[in-house]
Amino acid sequence: MTPSDSSAARDGAPASPEFSPYVADETALRELTPRALVLGALLGVVFGASSLYLVLKVGLTVSASIPVAVISIALFRLASKLGVRDATILENNIVQTAGSAGESLAFGVGVTMPAIMILGFDLEIWRVMLVAVLGGLLGILMMIPLRRALIVAQHGKLKYPEGTACAEVLKAGASEESREAASPAARAEEEARGGGRLSAHLIFTGFGLGLAYKTAMAGLRAWKDTPEKVFGPPLSAGSVAVEVSPELLGVGYIIGPRIASIMAAGGVLASLVLIPLIKFFGDAIPGALPPGTVPIREMGPGQIRGAYVLYVGAGAVAAGGIVSLVRSLPIIVHSLREGLRGTRGVGRELAGTGRERTQQDLSMRIVLGGSFALVAAIWAAPPLDMNLLGAILIVALGILFVTVSSRLTGEIGSSSNPISGMTVATLLITCLVFLAVGWTGGTYYVTALSVGAIVCIAASNGGTTSQDLKTGFLVGATPRLQQLAIIGGALVSALVLGPILLLLNDTATTFVPAAEVAPAGLQVDVRTLPGARARPPAREGDARDLLVWHKTDTVGGPAGRYLVDDAGKAVWLVDPGINGVHPRRADGTEVRKFDAPKATLMSYIIKGILDRRLPWALVLFGVMIALVLELSGIPSLAFAVGVYLPLSSSTPILAGGLVRWLVDRRHRPALVARGLSEEAIAAEADKSPGVLLASGYIAGGAIAGIVIAFLSGVRWMEPVDRALAAWAAAHNPFFKGARADLLSLLPFALLALYLLAAGIRRPPDPATAARTAAPR
Repeated sequence: MTPSDSSAARDGAPASPEFSPYVADETALRELTPRALVLGALLGVVFGASSLYLVLKVGLTVSASIPVAVISIALFRLASKLGVRDATILENNIVQTAGSAGESLAFGVGVTMPAIMILGFDLEIWRVMLVAVLGGLLGILMMIPLRRALIVAQHGKLKYPEGTACAEVLKAGASEESREAASPAARAEEEARGGGRLSAHLIFTGFGLGLAYKTAMAGLRAWKDTPEKVFGPPLSAGSVAVEVSPELLGVGYIIGPRIASIMAAGGVLASLVLIPLIKFFGDAIPGALPPGTVPIREMGPGQIRGAYVLYVGAGAVAAGGIVSLVRSLPIIVHSLREGLRGTRGVGRELAGTGRERTQQDLSMRIVLGGSFALVAAIWAAPPLDMNLLGAILIVALGILFVTVSSRLTGEIGSSSNPISGMTVATLLITCLVFLAVGWTGGTYYVTALSVGAIVCIAASNGGTTSQDLKTGFLVGATPRLQQLAIIGGALVSALVLGPILLLLNDTATTFVPAAEVAPAGLQVDVRTLPGARARPPAREGDARDLLVWHKTDTVGGPAGRYLVDDAGKAVWLVDPGINGVHPRRADGTEVRKFDAPKATLMSYIIKGILDRRLPWALVLFGVMIALVLELSGIPSLAFAVGVYLPLSSSTPILAGGLVRWLVDRRHRPALVARGLSEEAIAAEADKSPGVLLASGYIAGGAIAGIVIAFLSGVRWMEPVDRALAAWAAAHNPFFKGARADLLSLLPFALLALYLLAAGIRRPPDPATAARTAAPR
């Protein structure tokens, strides 16, 4: 932390004292209204459901804040034409705040909860709902004391790319009432950039381009979405790939070249050093090298990454997160101390007096009391199989990773925030503690996963909360009202995501005759079973109420949920829709299973440690990589993210960072000639036309990705999707063929060139803009 950081932390003031939000502190506008909260909660459910589907299919989601903001502006603007009063910028901000909770909760639920079935237990609705509610609320409450430290004191240093982009979207779509209420500084900034119409034009042009691009690529199969080149000897298994998506290009532009290049460097280490190195030495090993299950000579780059490099990345992310936390301790302690002082004036805070409107947080008495109540509920909830040690781990690791997540979101954005890596670290620590005290039974699988799931959701929602509060800070929102809005949105989404997850699992669940998976037969002593019963679906032709047996080992047959008769003989294997391996029902019909790749990783870690099979060497390799980088003066957490994520996710971010570097280099001489300081130059770069267009890319690409993911789950769309894929594979050289990888880069290059052209467009000089601006 630089001296200026420390000074800002001590003063509790913004890093840039000249900063002025869009709506001034003394201005009163409608904000937390019932219509804004209801619309935000509904959009949160929609985006949460589609994000849950996406994370079950491919293991990732996209940030929902900007799409929700765009939809809110459009809906209220449309309603205003029908006679309804248009929303203020602060109302639209409440909508995106409440709506963003669904996506962050969906990621945490989808990454962790399906692992319970892989471990051989039921995916109970109360367990899922409790984890979502308790983890979501805990993440919000733990982040609130950090707002002044990360959002206010670090303004100008932590970029919060999606939060900044969302603020620009809200400004561009501000109603006439909001524009009239804008602060003098906001009006001057708008005129200096050519007026609000220019801002709206660039953002919504980028939105349209991102939407059309992603729809054509992912929905219509117009070109390959991830071109890849796999190398042969002497760099066998080395590979380079690019996920040619507009939202990642936009994120790279906003975060800038330094962080983007550090992330890409981590991906290069994984894809062009570690994987080829493992392949080089592993080719000589005749059998499988644990934790891999097949010989390395038979593995491709993706298999090597999944079996070995992910553990290295998880160790690096864990170490980098701990270093980041230690480095941030002074500012965190200051923030907590200032927050605790607020309990003395709790009456004034709740009454909304005694502090500027834009600096009002929820009372620390509410924050601390709510946190203690949540931890008590976690400890007492029977479906979580929690104990005192587990509750203590949730508090300790929750504080750690909510802080790391909130800060990392400010550095690289929520879309690239490695929440799954933090979850891996949580499970590693939890399972090691359990192993040290001798807790290795099957019940402790559930306890460990409950700890990991709650911390994962808390970290995910904490990062989202910090992103939303950054947006509110820029537009001049009341933090206390935002915090209430995201609590309401999180509660609604958490209550809905559980039933949706179970529905997705049930629709793809198959019942497999036990004789097919265990020809020798499986038998269990019915006296050891809890007595729960279930009946197969009517289409299976078995109307008996059978006993439920959760088999946790692989002796005689695969682990999983079995239905056994009263004599203890296994009759059916219940193959879940999520992470199941049997796609055919007994009547011959096929279903499409959900892979949930990250949930599989979580289950492997729990079994690996509690059954003493974790590859510690690989984890420690990652820790050492992070420490070497810190000793070299390189931020290890961004690098570790690159190691953990596939290179295909880092390369488009690097491309966006490169475009930003070219734009900043083009504008720098003119800004220096105006006598601006380095801080002022950086501030001007963050308000450039390129940032506005990149914000539109993020919004358009994110909305298209979510809609496509949602439509993919509609049954009548499956034949259409298969027909499009078959036609593209047979007739489209951009999608399939010898030159598809090269040709698919052309649309992405055009998108990047347009971003470059918009970025280098010289913004008007403030004096000129003031002279030429027509009176309004």
